[in-house]
Amino acid sequence: MTSAAAQRDIPPEMVYTPPVLPESWRQGAILPVDKSKGSSSFDVVEGIRDGTGIQKVGHAGTLDPLATGLLIVLVARPATRLQEACAHLPKTYEATLRLGETTPSHDTETEVTERTDPTGLPPAALEGARASFVGTINQVPPMYSAVKIDGERLYEKARRGETVDRPPRQVRIDRFDLLEWTPPHLSVRIECSKGTYIRALARDFGEELGVGAHLTSLRRTAIGNFGVDDSWTVAGLRDTLA
Repeated sequence: MTSAAAQRDIPPEMVYTPPVLPESWRQGAILPVDKSKGSSSFDVVEGIRDGTGIQKVGHAGTLDPLATGLLIVLVARPATRLQEACAHLPKTYEATLRLGETTPSHDTETEVTERTDPTGLPPAALEGARASFVGTINQVPPMYSAVKIDGERLYEKARRGETVDRPPRQVRIDRFDLLEWTPPHLSVRIECSKGTYIRALARDFGEELGVGAHLTSLRRTAIGNFGVDDSWTVAGLRDTLA
């Protein structure tokens, strides 16, 4: 059941897109930011803390350091109280999968452990696998994730070489479009619910095809009605705050 906090309306007057910033940060601000590759979501939050002088800053849905795209940053208490409502919004991603190679992290953070030749896969096989993931599905979180089991983040266990059972989570894939198949790379667009791991979807898609797969690029392009094309770049926001 969706909580009352997740159903709160997001006041449009609290959303600030380029080039406008609030006169007073304490009134609360929601900033759509285009995170660059290599930086963490925490890095973006820390930069905004430094630039605004407001310590109460958070975000509504993390992005892995290797991913780029839309991050919703919430500044000051009036905005951070809307964190669950923002986080509950559906997400849109554009991604590239490398079929025929698997990695422990399901992306390029770790080395390839298995290889299979995927070049003979017909379009009908890709379409059949794609269709099987549309709708409500059960998804096992990656070992390289921030999910806690027994009080410890899974990625901490993974970095010690441990693997533990992870209970599957129910997520929803509203749309899964195959954009371009240039073997061994497949470009896709995915619209999904909160809590969906695109890395895990890449893993499961590869397993469904029998060749394995991992994510080589990921960009979040939308969160609800927020779009990355109408967001702050990290550099642009830093210069405006200076």
